[in-house]
Amino acid sequence: MTATIIKSNNNFSSTIINKLLNIKPLMKFAKTRARKMIVKRAHLIGVNWEDNVQNLQNHDWETEIQTVENPDIIYPSYYLQSFHAYDKGNLSWDAAWELESAAYTVHSTVYSKTPQADGDRNLRKSYHQILKSEIPSNPQNILDLGCGVGLSTFALQENYSNSHISGLDLSPYFLAVANYQSKKKNKTINWIHSTAELTNLMPESFDLISSFLMFHELPQSAAKNIIESASKLVKKGGYFAIMDMNPQSENYKKMPRYVLTLLKSTEPYLDEYFTLDLSSVFVKYGFSNPKIISISPRHRAIISQKIN
Repeated sequence: MTATIIKSNNNFSSTIINKLLNIKPLMKFAKTRARKMIVKRAHLIGVNWEDNVQNLQNHDWETEIQTVENPDIIYPSYYLQSFHAYDKGNLSWDAAWELESAAYTVHSTVYSKTPQADGDRNLRKSYHQILKSEIPSNPQNILDLGCGVGLSTFALQENYSNSHISGLDLSPYFLAVANYQSKKKNKTINWIHSTAELTNLMPESFDLISSFLMFHELPQSAAKNIIESASKLVKKGGYFAIMDMNPQSENYKKMPRYVLTLLKSTEPYLDEYFTLDLSSVFVKYGFSNPKIISISPRHRAIISQKIN
């Protein structure tokens, strides 16, 4: 009975928050407030947000984006939403230039109530420790789905230095920054501008597909389609791994309503992600019943092997 009451109260709170966010002035206020909080926290941990953006702005990005952009892409409607307080979502230079600083800042409180500069590094380290403990052999071909500006892709390459690494994303702006950073780091990575639901990649060509913090940005229909697509790209016996927010986390269950409101103002599909039974979707598309492992007070790893 208690669990039922708690679930009912959470659903009621979520409904109220969603109704408030449908009021445009309140939505705008919430997004502005959320952004200010993040930038302020960045300065607390020594991330000079403005300088980082300025350094990236001083580059010939029009030439850079032509290197990676697929002009035949048709963007799905769900992707043309406002994400992370950017009106154009991931299809903007501002989102691309600020993503790395934002990652360091948002993850600064993952393991501590007091913001810490090493939060992002420790979160990625924890994920890769789980991957190596659950996957017995070194994967030769790895695909990073929703690679963003390459932070997760570079982490994969660092942990699997002898593997062939590809990074796929739907934002050419993100990929342009990723490609620029890979050249600076002298890293060889195959960057792919494509939807994750429908790619032109060879079937059964990857030993491991990894997705780091992408699924909470998807409606359920897209999430299911992407898992189905991944099942076609992974070799039999290969693995699909997801690192993302953990809906079962006590942190989210106890999160103050105003904080949840700010979070949801920047994450339009959060409710759909929190209510999606990912395990059943994995099994439906030929993967084993996945292992779900907590890797932080707010995050989980989901690892499954292709068996059919």
